[in-house]
Amino acid sequence: MSEKLEVGSKAPAFSLVSQDEMVTSLSDFKGRKLLIYFYPKANTPGCTTQSCAVSDSLVELKAAGVDAVGISPDKPAAQKKFDEKYGLGFPLLSDENHALAETFGVWGEKSMYGKKYMGIVRSAFLIDEKGVLEGVWYKVSPKDTVPNVKGMLT
Repeated sequence: MSEKLEVGSKAPAFSLVSQDEMVTSLSDFKGRKLLIYFYPKANTPGCTTQSCAVSDSLVELKAAGVDAVGISPDKPAAQKKFDEKYGLGFPLLSDENHALAETFGVWGEKSMYGKKYMGIVRSAFLIDEKGVLEGVWYKVSPKDTVPNVKGMLT
């Protein structure tokens, strides 16, 4: 796995294409907190659980000054289908070449049925208004993403 980021580090800048074919950048969220979570694949059980939990908490998060984006290696069209199927309502960004995932330290070796492969290690980050990492959760459970962020806001 790539080098992990730590609380207090500057968040890596990014510009990725969303499910709506719009370029979304870290700088778009300047002055607000941002929850970024990396998930392996749209429309899979864990990713659906995680994304729907973020969606269900959007009003509360926005009231606390937190925006959210999900990032996976899926193409924008797959992200669009995922968004439409569940009515997620926030940017899902495409990191097809996993360059940003590597920068955030979430691209690593995984194993399924004894077979090893490289992929996204489900992780979440809370970035403060100045672009500094306030919360870092590697290998986060899909159901723990939102509670972890909410815990940082109280």
